Amino acid sequence: MAARIFIDGEAGTTGLQIRERLAVRRDIELISLDDARRKDPSARRDALHAADVAILCLPDDAAREAAALAAGGGTKLIDASTAHRTAEGWVFGFPEFRPGQREAVVGADRVSNPGCYSTGAIAILAPLVAAGLVPADFPVTINAVSGYSGGGKALIQRYEAEGQDGYKPDPYWSYGLTLAHKHVPEIARWAGLAHPPIFQPAVARYAQGMLVSVPLALWALPGTPSQRTFTPSWPSDTQAPASFGWRRSARPRG
Repeated sequence: MAARIFIDGEAGTTGLQIRERLAVRRDIELISLDDARRKDPSARRDALHAADVAILCLPDDAAREAAALAAGGGTKLIDASTAHRTAEGWVFGFPEFRPGQREAVVGADRVSNPGCYSTGAIAILAPLVAAGLVPADFPVTINAVSGYSGGGKALIQRYEAEGQDGYKPDPYWSYGLTLAHKHVPEIARWAGLAHPPIFQPAVARYAQGMLVSVPLALWALPGTPSQRTFTPSWPSDTQAPASFGWRRSARPRG
């Protein structure tokens, strides 16, 4: 019997891409709502309860509403929004970042999909903090640049809708300058940091892909790590999600 999947928010950028990937599978039956009913709470509740698995591709408030609508139905939820990434009762859906996480994800009824930036940052920081090479209270700075498609329809239009209002394909621009980016809480929690990191994201003029870097002054760390003395313990059935380049930095004078 085919597993029944409902994508709540399938008309959005993320939902469309997930539907495209699942539609070609023979072992899945997709439950879909037409445009007239996809925002109707009653219709959404019926679809959520009819599914074996529901994928929430929604803004945060709508994702919380969907979780409430699904309550009592036995449906497993995967939430692509930020709403539940640090919420109790939800498993963080990053199976590679620590031992046992894959099993936790497989057995969970509620899984929060990790954010794009936070996936890279946690992959770098979590093993370093767990190994004691980076203290939990260390002042961490994260720099990252992303393609524009991650910003959804509005940002895609800004870069691709040539000749239309709002077209402004900047080669590179920084944002999140208030240091309150929505990925900061999950980075701090799941990387094991005692304080929120300083996170500086940026968007560049390409569609997809991301670079995340965490510069560390080795002189300020309690030890001197190297690739010979530190190898992250990734699960054997996965490729390590991050690379580590240790370069000695000069200690400032004065």
